[in-house]
Amino acid sequence: MISAFAFGGSGVAAKPLITAGLEPLHVTWLRAAGAALVMLPVAWRHRRLPLRRPALLAGFGLLAVAGVQACYFAALSRIPVGVALLIEYLAPALVLGWVRLVQRKPVTRAAAVGVVLAVGGLACVVEVWSGLRLDPVGLALALGAACCQVGYFVLSDHGSDGADAADPLGVIAYGLLIGAAVLTVVARPWEMDWPVLGGSAYLDGTRVPAVVLLVWIVLVATVLAYVTGVLSVRRLSPQVAGVVACLEAVIATVLAWVLLGEHLTAPQVVGGLVVLAGAFVAQSATPKAGRSGRADERSGVGAGKTRRLYGRAEPR
Repeated sequence: MISAFAFGGSGVAAKPLITAGLEPLHVTWLRAAGAALVMLPVAWRHRRLPLRRPALLAGFGLLAVAGVQACYFAALSRIPVGVALLIEYLAPALVLGWVRLVQRKPVTRAAAVGVVLAVGGLACVVEVWSGLRLDPVGLALALGAACCQVGYFVLSDHGSDGADAADPLGVIAYGLLIGAAVLTVVARPWEMDWPVLGGSAYLDGTRVPAVVLLVWIVLVATVLAYVTGVLSVRRLSPQVAGVVACLEAVIATVLAWVLLGEHLTAPQVVGGLVVLAGAFVAQSATPKAGRSGRADERSGVGAGKTRRLYGRAEPR
């Protein structure tokens, strides 16, 4: 929930900066580069991690940091915002497919129902029916953002078990460093209108220093969002955390209503309630035990770990 709130607040802070004259990709680069600087001491502390898990760090930086942002902003140039956001948040369904078909792990019925409710409610939140243009390149870019978001959830859970488990803070720190490096090539920050950061932006008519909005984006919408997000995936599961993350769209819409004066419509309110219902249903999911899992439960081995991962303490 904290991660969804932090991620959801990024758009409310970024939009005034974009309106003030910054390009969307430049705001994205500032976000990643600033967060990478903040996490630099953490990266130094885990300086041996790139030698142990190079593929994990590269994947997290390319997919979870750079890929999602680059594909999403590119999609916005070709299709409506609502359509792009809905396609991006098909990620929970794709995560469910990854877990079931690629990892060949059983999934719960509650998680599947939660995905259906969340995606259906999200269609109302973003009002997907307004201005639909089926540009094939735009749809492919939005689907690319969704696939990169799958990478975020899967890689956040990857390497969390065993004696050689990768520290989540180290993964985030190096992911941000790699993502910032990739975005530097894509966004070309040397062409950015830097004086904008020394001026002011406006939140629904209220004048706010641009640097204050940038600090919010870096510290809250990036550092706090990624740290709490990765930790939540490791305590829940990729499929459950993915559905709960759909609350980001609801939070973003509500914050835009309160801080930017972008009013909610009746379908958006109803859709928000449906997303909440989907998140609640998925959160109530318990893991399905396979053949080995049932044997472990009978012998008492691994039962404690299962309850820790899913945050439930059920009586035996």
